[in-house]
Amino acid sequence: MRPGSPGGSAGGEAFAPGEHYRTAEDGTVVETGHPAVDAVLSSLANAARLAPGEQIAEYEAAHQVLQETLASIDR
Repeated sequence: MRPGSPGGSAGGEAFAPGEHYRTAEDGTVVETGHPAVDAVLSSLANAARLAPGEQIAEYEAAHQVLQETLASIDR
């Protein structure tokens, strides 16, 4: 199943069989099961509520965490 495709779980439900992430009703991924990535998703959702000038720091921090997470996979 691809991010944004129908059939993702909603609310606090566990992942459906074969799923590796949980989506909201609008199709956005809200939980991956990886703590660092899930924290980034949460911070990005919160950043959307900030003024545009304040969003930049949140996006830069999210980018850094995702880069570090991906780099750690290669090790």
